[in-house]
Amino acid sequence: VQLQAFGGGLVQAWGSLRLSCAASKRTFSNNAVGWFRQAPGKERKFVAAIGWRGASTAYADSVKGRFTVSRDNAKNTVYLRMDNLKPEDTAVYYCAADRGRVPRSIVSSYNYWGRGTQVTVSS
Repeated sequence: VQLQAFGGGLVQAWGSLRLSCAASKRTFSNNAVGWFRQAPGKERKFVAAIGWRGASTAYADSVKGRFTVSRDNAKNTVYLRMDNLKPEDTAVYYCAADRGRVPRSIVSSYNYWGRGTQVTVSS
């Protein structure tokens, strides 16, 4: 499966963006999907994840209450709604498909990664 994240851009602090993650070549409706981000010079970190049916989700503490992950399996797409953005949210955001169905925060659990999309939050 090939994944592509898009929807990033430049936004002011307290603004909102919605990222999308689309899959091609095959569906990822049977996989949990996660969002990760990587700031310059830092390691890739977990942001949010959603289970295969969309009923279960997981979030990093730093984004709880501000970010919402959802999915539309009919469209083979996962979304990340980001509200109340802060400058520290600036990073390249990646989506990835897990080998399993349960949302997890461990990078090594994910074996399909898409190209990232840049999110820049200005103060």
